[in-house]
Amino acid sequence: MSENYLQKYNWLKNFYPGYFAMTMATGIISVAFLLHNSLLLSTIFMAITLVTWFAMTFIYTWRLIKYPKVVLDNLINPKTTFIFFTFVAATNICGILLHQRGFITLAITCWFIAFSYWAALMYFSFTALCFAHKDREVNIMHGGWLILIVGTQSLVLLGTKIAGDFGQYASYMMVEIHMLWALGIIFYAVLVTLFCYRIFFKTMGVNDYSPLMWVIMGAAAISANAGSSLLLTDPVIPMLAELHAVVQLISIMLWTWATWWIPLLVMIGLWTHGYKKVPLKYNPAQWSIIFPLGMYTVATNNLALSSQFTPLLFLASGMLWVAGISWSLLMFFFFKNIFTKMKENEQTISTNE
Repeated sequence: MSENYLQKYNWLKNFYPGYFAMTMATGIISVAFLLHNSLLLSTIFMAITLVTWFAMTFIYTWRLIKYPKVVLDNLINPKTTFIFFTFVAATNICGILLHQRGFITLAITCWFIAFSYWAALMYFSFTALCFAHKDREVNIMHGGWLILIVGTQSLVLLGTKIAGDFGQYASYMMVEIHMLWALGIIFYAVLVTLFCYRIFFKTMGVNDYSPLMWVIMGAAAISANAGSSLLLTDPVIPMLAELHAVVQLISIMLWTWATWWIPLLVMIGLWTHGYKKVPLKYNPAQWSIIFPLGMYTVATNNLALSSQFTPLLFLASGMLWVAGISWSLLMFFFFKNIFTKMKENEQTISTNE
């Protein structure tokens, strides 16, 4: 196999396994704009969301066919296996956007695709964590693990949208998504405990303070948002209605916890790039900053509605523009990085020839 051929497809072999976070970030901002009655902006972001979903699905399928061993290595690696849950969240967010536009069948299809992938990946990931790695220590833990919670709670968010479309079987879906919400919270409690122990009491290098740390806030925000969505949806059966007080209390606690993390994460970023002088350059993991910002916006908006505390709507409006501007800047650097890499590859291939 020629050196030029290897150089040409090197980007595919090393493609970041969590690029669906771009779709997640774009989609949640579309949802946020629609909540704030910005239909045009919401539609533009929705179109970009669907384009990136199809593009990433094509690229990852191509990568799986061409480099199956590399993909398997990523799947059994505890540092990357949970990042694959970005597909679950991205698919569910696409389903939410489609449902908002009246594409009910497509939205339901998205939920079942995401749930099937979630179930398979859930047990594969934990099996790999039990048996397929040698580092039996907490230092392998990082913020990206909590994408598992994001994927789980995204099933709840889309589930609340489509439950009513199941007719007489709506109660089955409502019970299912309440169980998923509870499961997501249990996983969050376990993983965030490990994460806090890791960053507060274990040795951390500069490289350990990655953009994936923002998933800690994003996982709490999406859990709070999922709880608010349950409160805003007809529970169908009395048993679930009786849980509303518990769901509301936990949702407020999770939103408060997500809010607490934001200043700390900002300070960590300033320490890393300001004090430690780590160069600030494009990194695909940075999409895991934009999604939590967008999700926090939506969670704040829905908490204001479910708790009938309207002052939170002003905070949601402000955070929407923070998320939108951050998305625009990162998208600019994304395309700049692509063009830079293309030029470098062309120069390398020309040199080899």
